[in-house]
Amino acid sequence: MSSRRQFITLIGGAAAWPLAARAQQPERVRRVGMMMPLTRDDPEAPPRVAAFQQGLQQLGWSDGRNVRIEYRWDTSNAEEARKDAAELVALAPDIVLATGSEAVASLQQATRSVPIVFVNVVDPDGAGFVESLARPGGNTTGFTLFEYGLAGKWLELLKEIAPRVTRVAVLRDPANASGIGQLAVIQSVAPSLRMQLRPVAVKNVAEVERAVTAVARESDGGMIVTAGGTTAVHREAIIALAARHRLPAVYPLRYFVTSSGLISYGPDTIDPYRRAAGYVDRILKGEKPADLPVQAPTK
Repeated sequence: MSSRRQFITLIGGAAAWPLAARAQQPERVRRVGMMMPLTRDDPEAPPRVAAFQQGLQQLGWSDGRNVRIEYRWDTSNAEEARKDAAELVALAPDIVLATGSEAVASLQQATRSVPIVFVNVVDPDGAGFVESLARPGGNTTGFTLFEYGLAGKWLELLKEIAPRVTRVAVLRDPANASGIGQLAVIQSVAPSLRMQLRPVAVKNVAEVERAVTAVARESDGGMIVTAGGTTAVHREAIIALAARHRLPAVYPLRYFVTSSGLISYGPDTIDPYRRAAGYVDRILKGEKPADLPVQAPTK
C-alpha cells in the first residue's frame, strides 16, 4: 500500500471513531420530581401516577430508561411539603410536577430556577404562583382545578337534594389561599338560599368531629367539603362522620363519592396528569414554563 493510501485509511478510520463512540453513549436520563398530597397507599394515587407515566410514554419518555421519577408523598402538610421540596431540589431535578397549592408554594420557596408544572391548583394567579394565566413568567406553569365560582354550585346542589337544610358546616383549609377563596364564594351565595354557614378548619380529625357533631345536633344541618390537600387526606374520616350523623353532604370531587360520599360536583382530577406530561415533555426539550399558558380543565 502506498504512503498516500495508508494516510487516507488512517484519517478515515479516525473520523469514524467519534461517530462510533457517540452511537454507543447511553441516553441521558432526565430526573423528574413528583409531589403528591395523597399518601403512597391511597387508592387514588396509582391512577394519577399511571396517567402521568402513560402521557410521558406516548411522548417517548420511559421511567427507568431515559427518565427517572422521584416521588414525595403526603405533601398536604405545610411543614412536610417544605421538607420534601427541599429534598427534591437538592437532587437537582430537570423539572418537578407538583399537585396542589401547598406543594407549589413550598417548591417556589426552595427554587426559582427548577421548572415547576402544577396540576389541580385553584387560582394560581391569585395565589401569586404565576404573573398571569396567559403569561406565567418565572419557573412555574400548569393546570388549574377549577374557578372559585364552582364552589357556589355546591351550596345550590345541597339545597336541591336536601331542601330542609339551613345550617351548613363548610370544611376547608384556612391556611390555604384556595380554601379561603372557596369559602368566600359559598358565603356570597348563602344569603340568597337562606343558609347559615359554620366554617370548619380541617387541621385534624378531632377538630372536624367536634364541629360536625355540633351541626348535626340540629335537624336542619348539612355539610360542604371544599377541595384541598387536607380534605383529600382526611376524606374517609369526614365521610364516616357525615354518614354517622346522617348529614347530607356535597363533595368537590368524584373520589369522595368512590370513597362512599353522597354526591360530588367537579372536574376530572386524573386527566390533568396526562396533559401535564405534555408540558413536561416540552420543557425537557427546551421550552420555558414562563411561555406556556396556564390551562383550565377540559373534562
